[in-house]
Amino acid sequence: MKTFTLAAGVIAVLAVFNPASAMTDTECTVAWTKADANNDGSLAAPEGARYLASLRVAEKPVADGKLLKAAFIEHCKAGQFDAVKAEAGAPLPGANSFTEGQAADRAMAAGLTSISALKKDDKGVWRGTAADGSKNVNVAIDFKGNVVAN
Repeated sequence: MKTFTLAAGVIAVLAVFNPASAMTDTECTVAWTKADANNDGSLAAPEGARYLASLRVAEKPVADGKLLKAAFIEHCKAGQFDAVKAEAGAPLPGANSFTEGQAADRAMAAGLTSISALKKDDKGVWRGTAADGSKNVNVAIDFKGNVVAN
């Protein structure tokens, strides 16, 4: 019984530190090929805006504002570019210390584009509009970094 309990504990710990959602080498290579639209071997704004924003949110610097393929694949396999679900009930009210740029980065990292000027409301939630594919949406970013688009 102790062996089973220990094994279950190890599996639970591995699940936390090795999320199932991280992409494989092949999936990351496909994502790279799609992202590097001009096929120049690096991603810069606006081509790689989502990925660069994701790295800024994680406080992972990108040299010269360009993300090279090897670094992209490394971050991708580590789950850095995985979609993050907003917490239930988000956007949550609270003291929001994000600047407008930091809030916009969170929206970009979530895959939104054409983010309007954001304004912080009386509940501490940054609000504006953005594009989700070809659809215009309202976007809200709360103090925890939850991004809600509808």
